[in-house]
Amino acid sequence: MPRMLDVSDDVRAEIGDEEADRLLAGENAPGSYDCTSCRTPGDSEQERTSTVLFIGDETAVLAFAHATCLPSQVVQVTEEQLQGAVRSIHPDGAPTDPGLAPEQAVLGVTSGLVLINGELHPALVVEPTGPIVRPGSTDIGDDFLPLLIEQGFMPATELNSVPSVLHGWSVLLAAGQLHAVLQPGTGGGSPVAWWQAHQALQVTDSWRAAANKLQQVLLFAAPVGSIGRQPREDLLRDALDKAAANGKLVAATMPLAGI
Repeated sequence: MPRMLDVSDDVRAEIGDEEADRLLAGENAPGSYDCTSCRTPGDSEQERTSTVLFIGDETAVLAFAHATCLPSQVVQVTEEQLQGAVRSIHPDGAPTDPGLAPEQAVLGVTSGLVLINGELHPALVVEPTGPIVRPGSTDIGDDFLPLLIEQGFMPATELNSVPSVLHGWSVLLAAGQLHAVLQPGTGGGSPVAWWQAHQALQVTDSWRAAANKLQQVLLFAAPVGSIGRQPREDLLRDALDKAAANGKLVAATMPLAGI
């Protein structure tokens, strides 16, 4: 059955007419998917769906998004982002073309205020949409937290103190919007994006005020299924406390890279 897919000229140019036509005909496109932008379910048979192609130095990953969230486009990312923060998921057990996967795990980011020792701190909560495995590994599991601990994140067993500062990392906030989480470049080079918003994310006035006051942001990370999309900050805090108690939370404090 034909899907309600949008394939931009840029995406078509990268994947080729044959692959684009197969997608539009419904041969390689999933019916249901998790939107790569808002992370909620979508259905390409029922609603307009955008094809979003992430391109690294050597790898390309095809994802899907609600057309109301993102237009069909090509997004340039670092190879480290694709290899280290993306695990291809093939529901039918076989990829379409080499380097192209119909669905993949991406990092979802939620902002919220977290109360620690009587003070509200601006926080970002990072949770992938699927298991993250170590690049090159064939093991079935989730290496998301071990990979972050190797980067300097610390396990958080309870949220009763501010995490230690992770030097070299920062949160890029520009014009009042969240743009990226930056990590140190290789060999002491310029910082690179560990996570980058496809479109700048809005944050609340209270979140931005707290970030302006403290000039730093707390970043919490948990494996897929540990936090979920919580509609209120009190529910987000409950989910964080539960993940911490279950040993499924790491944390770090990062300075702001801009306002």
